[in-house]
Amino acid sequence: METLVSPSLLSADFLHLYKDIEMINNSEADYIHMDIMDGVFVPNISFGFPIIEAIRSKTDKIFDCHLMIARPEEYVERFCNVGCDMVSFHIEATNHADRVIQIIKNSGKKAGIVLNPQTSIESVKYLLPKLDYVLIMTVNPGFGGQKFIPEMLEKIEELAKIREEKGYSFLIQVDGGVNVETSKLCRDKGADLLVCGSFLFGAEDKEKILGELLR
Repeated sequence: METLVSPSLLSADFLHLYKDIEMINNSEADYIHMDIMDGVFVPNISFGFPIIEAIRSKTDKIFDCHLMIARPEEYVERFCNVGCDMVSFHIEATNHADRVIQIIKNSGKKAGIVLNPQTSIESVKYLLPKLDYVLIMTVNPGFGGQKFIPEMLEKIEELAKIREEKGYSFLIQVDGGVNVETSKLCRDKGADLLVCGSFLFGAEDKEKILGELLR
């Protein structure tokens, strides 16, 4: 199975964002990862609807949007409408997870749940049959450039085992501290889709690094 990589725009050069978009457009990567932060659920603010709409007009890549926001049920439909193809939200951010999933799916998009490092798989077991993907955070969310938490490999392996035993079809996505070395570790444990930000966009030769990750 091929390696799926979703370059994270949080680490891109916002002064020359179109240049980084073109780099992704010219690569074999199928996805673009967007971290949406509200300064409430996480202690940082990133970007919102206008940026997504502007980028949408410049690429056909799959928009993989990770909502790090409180009360996602109030905003998720609009994110779907501005061009997000996949939308994930944190189970810790809402008391209405099933409703959020239904809003995403009713919009014709793929729905995902995000698990922080301290959040157990047990907390989302009842939702797994409804999900298109599960995003396992291998750092604490809110900032790029953090070090990979190796203990999360066990969580990836546990989730992959549940998927196999139950015959579920969701993808396992991993975000945080992904580089060439950790990407291999994650894949070996059952991860399907790898989000890569600072390691990729901080490289002198981004095209070469993205190619290595895809291989």
